[in-house]
Amino acid sequence: MALPRPAEAPRRRPPRGALRLGLRLQPGMRVGLYGGSFDPPHPGHLHVAATARLRLGLDRVVWLVSPGNPLKGAAPAGLARRMAAVRRLAAGPGMEVSDAEARLGLRYTIDTVRALKARYRGVRFVWIMGADGLEDLHRWRGWADLMREVPMAVISRPGWSVRAGLSVAARRFAAARLPAGAARRLPATTPPAWALLQAPWSFASSTALREMQVRS
Repeated sequence: MALPRPAEAPRRRPPRGALRLGLRLQPGMRVGLYGGSFDPPHPGHLHVAATARLRLGLDRVVWLVSPGNPLKGAAPAGLARRMAAVRRLAAGPGMEVSDAEARLGLRYTIDTVRALKARYRGVRFVWIMGADGLEDLHRWRGWADLMREVPMAVISRPGWSVRAGLSVAARRFAAARLPAGAARRLPATTPPAWALLQAPWSFASSTALREMQVRS
């Protein structure tokens, strides 16, 4: 008489977010979200990401390579090409490159941030941007909601620090600004919260690099 086979333990399925997006994020991690078209990526971008990771004590910086920028008329280079270029640039420890926005079918940062927060509960996200991004932030769809959704780290870039500090977003959320010396508290601070961080400057820009590529 054959003995009954023991019941198999149910297989554990990967978390839904990890299955679809491939991000290795765990509750309690301090994670920077660095979004952009990166067309092309350059050392100035790496300067921003590396500065944020160091100054904020982040476990990881996720580069969110967007399908396109709603504020720019010209279409960027193909997503696969830009993803490959970002991976070559951001190959160091603590850097991760993702096309999550394209996979989720999203276009606006506010929607992307909300989707990632819902999928990776317990992760302490911070939005990372250059100081030029803060100067233009009020042109983004749902920008004020974004400020209330996730803490922001603004890294100084050439000629933009003063203008960023006088921007619409900076003035509206002046009471939520943390001193630069308290930047490591940012991932654990309830938004709205932001900090403007000074760092050695990099003068590279995607626009200048694209113009050089056209001339060559």
